[in-house]
Amino acid sequence: MKAFFKALVLVPLAILLVLFSVANRAPVRVSLDPISRDAPLFSVELPLFAVILATLAVGVLIGGLATWLAQGKHRKAARVTRKECQMLRDEAQSLRAAVPDSALPALTSRV
Repeated sequence: MKAFFKALVLVPLAILLVLFSVANRAPVRVSLDPISRDAPLFSVELPLFAVILATLAVGVLIGGLATWLAQGKHRKAARVTRKECQMLRDEAQSLRAAVPDSALPALTSRV
């Protein structure tokens, strides 16, 4: 069912992406030289769809990196909590092993 809904969303997006790419295949000049407009030192001619899709991909990567960095404190807290939980489980297991089986019913009836 999950695969069906994923396909229901991704197939139309893929079709729109292909249509966008076909409609915007005219070359544009991308220049990284802000001083010289007529004869830039470094410029590349690329299809418009490539420029837009590359910009979108870079934006997604930068946004993902920013989110990952912002959530670092939460990941650290989860690691500390997980380590503490494992330590307490090990301690409880060692305490259960140290108590004889005959003493367990007497201990649980007091609680």
